[in-house]
Amino acid sequence: MPQYTPPIDNIKFILHDVLGASQLAELPGYEEVSEDLIDQILEEGGKICEEVLFPINLSGDQQGCTYDNGVVRTPEGFKEAYDMFAQGGWCGLSSDPEYGGMGMPVLLNTVMQEMICSSNMSFGMYPGLSQGAYEALHQFGTDKQKALYLPRLIEGVWSGTMCLTEPHCGTDLGLIKTKAEPDGNGAYKITGTKIFISAGEHDLTDNIVHLVLAKLPDAPEGVKGISLFVVPKFMPKEDGSVGTRNGVMCGSIEHKMGIHANATCVMNFDDAYGELVGEPHKGLKAMFTMMNAARLGVGMQGLGICEIAYQNALAYAKDRLQMRSLTGTKAPDKPADPIIVHPDVRRMLLKAKAVTEGGRALAYFTGLNLDISEKHADEQTRREADDLVALLTPIVKAYLTDMGTEIANECMQVYGGHGYISEWGMEQYVRDARIAQIYEGTNGIQALDLVGRKMPQGFGRLLRRFFHPVQQFIESNQADAQMQEFIFPLAKAFAKLQQTTAIIAQKGLKNPDEAGAASVDYLRQFALVAIGFMWCLMVQAAQKKLDAIKEGGEGDAPFYESKIITARFFMTRMLPESDARFKMIMAGAEPLMALNEAAF
Repeated sequence: MPQYTPPIDNIKFILHDVLGASQLAELPGYEEVSEDLIDQILEEGGKICEEVLFPINLSGDQQGCTYDNGVVRTPEGFKEAYDMFAQGGWCGLSSDPEYGGMGMPVLLNTVMQEMICSSNMSFGMYPGLSQGAYEALHQFGTDKQKALYLPRLIEGVWSGTMCLTEPHCGTDLGLIKTKAEPDGNGAYKITGTKIFISAGEHDLTDNIVHLVLAKLPDAPEGVKGISLFVVPKFMPKEDGSVGTRNGVMCGSIEHKMGIHANATCVMNFDDAYGELVGEPHKGLKAMFTMMNAARLGVGMQGLGICEIAYQNALAYAKDRLQMRSLTGTKAPDKPADPIIVHPDVRRMLLKAKAVTEGGRALAYFTGLNLDISEKHADEQTRREADDLVALLTPIVKAYLTDMGTEIANECMQVYGGHGYISEWGMEQYVRDARIAQIYEGTNGIQALDLVGRKMPQGFGRLLRRFFHPVQQFIESNQADAQMQEFIFPLAKAFAKLQQTTAIIAQKGLKNPDEAGAASVDYLRQFALVAIGFMWCLMVQAAQKKLDAIKEGGEGDAPFYESKIITARFFMTRMLPESDARFKMIMAGAEPLMALNEAAF
């Protein structure tokens, strides 16, 4: 059976020692967010993940959701777990206090998303989708819409969805056919079919609030003709309670590779009552508020899978006895040594540890800047933080979900044959992880977003938000003897990234296929440099702690030493991949585009 322990110490290290999360208290509205309060929330959040959500993860996967004539039922224990989760206020952790939210920083919500996804990824999608609906309505809804929907989404008695994809179109939303006809009373009749709607129907809440993309009768062609509508499952009464059923039904649920405990629905809208959210034909802008929040959330799914896979592979490797160490017996009292003594097993475990801890730092760094972008008193500081979040979002989403699958697979390999057997739990993580590379914009789309939108935006303004701090860090620390073995590999990889950036920008202007062909490798190269930068920050923080311990201070020296050793592994065994990605990019588009379609 699998196990899960919230990695509180590792989380605290990133928040307090590396990122200095206490700076949140300097932001308007976060004055009471002290280190003690952060730790208290972490402990309580970790407890509900470990004691309530994790125990129903394996059974939820085995039972899955059931469908019967439009009604979807979640697995045993999910309703009770959801009620406990909602009653604890977790649905509104970072939501506006004006509507009943706790008003905590987005960064803490990001941390909670990681622990939720480690403990029960399927469960996490229900409140996760509600958070996206909350964000869109909070930013673009009318005062009346906010007053009706936001308190109930925050309380968790209603949940939310985002309805984009249709049978004939996914990424290319300009092709949607769902229609919105004015009803003559200021509202609209929504007609069409949406597919792949996560949490589109379930038995956890009294009502489900669908945010639906549709086209008005006078809509221009393409994405400039998309509008956003709020369509409740049940019509709200004047007092806010649920009334009659709206014209929206679940036609079926998908039979999927993973995330079995979350219903993925076909939703049919038949003259369903809907209200416009935001301006006509400006729905894509509003929906991207949900999408950006969702993409960061999906990145946390990848990270959460990395953590849970690593924990279980590590426990197995310490317990499983197979053969003797190549350098001599390590457990003479046992018939064989634990497999953790073998170099290749250690390679897989160290890779999982390096990716998980480095990815956690990058994701939390993004969450911190999201708070700064929303709350800082200085407009220029907010703008710079917003640029950084925009740049890093596709990287966090794509890299962490790619690695979620890769790490889950390698951790299953640690188990050998047992990893392929369902009762050990690891094969579920492999199956669950795979969808995260696909939904909320495939990782190929994230790469195109990075090179096609983020790279040229503001003549490289977004890139400078990341490049300048990295360059400054390298210059400020390259003379530090304790840091040089980490700074020099970072500096080399960073220089290559800058070179790649310039070449892609130049070639892409002449031939867009050059940018497209380079995009996936560029995102990976960028991610490796970003993770390398995070590891340098972690080494610096760990070394500071170790120096204090040597001076007589308190602390767990082996914990901090492990950070330095893991950083060394990343710099010597993982960061060199960035050189390979550079060479792949330099090959250009021709090897990809030369083969005639008929010859495939």
